[in-house]
Amino acid sequence: MRPVPRDRGSVSIEVAVLAPAFIALMVLAGVAGRTAVADEAVESAAHDAARAASLARTGADGRKAAEKAARDQLNWSGLRCTAPPRLDLTGSVAGKRATFAAAYRSAAGVPATVTVTVTCTVSFDDLRAPGLPGVPGGKTVSARFTSPLDTYRSRG
Repeated sequence: MRPVPRDRGSVSIEVAVLAPAFIALMVLAGVAGRTAVADEAVESAAHDAARAASLARTGADGRKAAEKAARDQLNWSGLRCTAPPRLDLTGSVAGKRATFAAAYRSAAGVPATVTVTVTCTVSFDDLRAPGLPGVPGGKTVSARFTSPLDTYRSRG
């Protein structure tokens, strides 16, 4: 008579034990990847928004240009924020902090800059697995970029 193997069914137990760990690893990779893509997209949006704002002649036109540039860049990258991205616009005149509008009101010949901060909350809701706790609902990513206004161009 042949002996009965004692490890019968051990593969099923190994799969049952390791499957949740493997799924958690895949979800973690998805979260890390989405966060990296979001960081890059928001950084590009802040850069484009600040550059677009610095080319405008007035604060109102600069604000519109910054909002459009940020929105276009985020749409192009395919990043979906849980809410519309938030833009914070500030400025500086002669190296001192100022409002965004004050940077445009400064006299020609005085160095001025505009700074755009883009903030977006990226959702991870589609990465959640049923019964797998610990996946965050989202992550807020933010980037800031400063661009100089043309020192010798009239501003309004």
